[in-house]
Amino acid sequence: MTDKTMKDMTVGSPMKLILGFLLPMLFGLLFQQLYNMMDTIIVGKYLGVNALASVGSTGSINFMIVGFCMGTCSGFAIPVAQKFGEKNDAMMRKYVANSGWLAAGFAVVMTVAVCVLCRQILVWMRTPEDIIDGAYAYIFVIFLGIPAIYLYNMLSGIIRSMGDSTTPLYFLLLSSLMNVALDLFTIVVLRMGVAGAAWATIISQGVSGILCLLYMKKKFTVLKMSAEEWKPDRNAMKILCGMGIPMGLQYSITAIGSVVIQTAVNTLGSVAVASVTAGGKVSLFFCCPFDAMGATMATYGGQNVGARKLDRIGRGMKACVILGAVYAAAAFGVLYFFSDTIALLFVDPRELEILRNARRFLLVNSAMYFPLALVNIVRFMIQGLGYSRLAIIAGVCEMAARSLVGFCLVPLFGYAGACLANPAAWIAADLFLIPAYLHVMRQLRQIMPGAAGRGEGAEETKEEQSRRRKKRKSLHALG
Repeated sequence: MTDKTMKDMTVGSPMKLILGFLLPMLFGLLFQQLYNMMDTIIVGKYLGVNALASVGSTGSINFMIVGFCMGTCSGFAIPVAQKFGEKNDAMMRKYVANSGWLAAGFAVVMTVAVCVLCRQILVWMRTPEDIIDGAYAYIFVIFLGIPAIYLYNMLSGIIRSMGDSTTPLYFLLLSSLMNVALDLFTIVVLRMGVAGAAWATIISQGVSGILCLLYMKKKFTVLKMSAEEWKPDRNAMKILCGMGIPMGLQYSITAIGSVVIQTAVNTLGSVAVASVTAGGKVSLFFCCPFDAMGATMATYGGQNVGARKLDRIGRGMKACVILGAVYAAAAFGVLYFFSDTIALLFVDPRELEILRNARRFLLVNSAMYFPLALVNIVRFMIQGLGYSRLAIIAGVCEMAARSLVGFCLVPLFGYAGACLANPAAWIAADLFLIPAYLHVMRQLRQIMPGAAGRGEGAEETKEEQSRRRKKRKSLHALG
């Protein structure tokens, strides 16, 4: 086992641990967004506005399906993080093995289902006739790559749950360079159109997943499993599904609101679709730190609740909220002054209307980045503590807010209404998540009496160990 790459987040300064874990993950997310952005940049520059709109029109359905994959894998990693914090290696290995079995099954079923329904979904979303063929060519290939998406997200989630956020970064660096090269090769040389960009994306993600697998097999000796540990375990799968499926559904339910918004934007024409695509891609890049904060909180919360150190959870939450507030202010400042220049990465300088619309989208969204920071920090902390089902309610709040905007504001105010969708969703989620977090902490103090004041390195008494074993089942039921 490579102790240097694995980080125990149950001891030490929360701010220092969070920063040390967050920064490598942030660089990984930035490079992941970089190679996603390269699809859009190269498509926009070499294939034109219609091709850009084709790729952009698939964003919400892409998020709904791929988001379920990512959320499910994040949920599978939470029991692993909890057992790592608890120092229960045998059970940790069993969760890792059963995560693999579940991910393989989910990948096969989802790939077949969404590929069969792909074209019809685009029709239901009222995708404009001039871009629907390009949209189908792109998203069908992305959906063929669902097994690669599961492979990378499951393995990188397990690696991070054991405190190593650096290794996945190295693999993403390599695959990012590969993605850029493949984009240029498939689009410029092979002239494969938007399908070439999709192939570049899934091949790069597949390479990242294979590298994670080889690394874990070679370096993490603690995960070397016996034949018995490899066998599917019904109880372990039940617990993993209890964590993973709610997190996956949270992404997908949230995405339903995005589908409503995308459908509404589609009715405004190709220019509006291209504008939202360009603004959305820039915003995704600037939102990477919030995603990193959320993933950090899931691991931090999972390890510390496993170690029964509830006092550290509030300290970690406070430290991460401070980081989120500082970054939100800085991001708004950068976009206020440079959003026009950044948007030129995606759009020809002669497309003045698209540039104006993209700037408006970015300013409205970035002004509300702090509520987004709270959504990620609080939601993932709750999930890391074992209450992943609450994420579904937060997702419903986001879906309802986006749907309200899509059905009411976009028809009334057009593109300006579409710009309000994300801020409305973030605020709606926060109104649920903050009280939910306080409720979860009260529940945990009842389930783990005495844990709130546990100091660094404190050991459980035999009485506490017995009480914990009796009430662990209650914790999973509440989650």
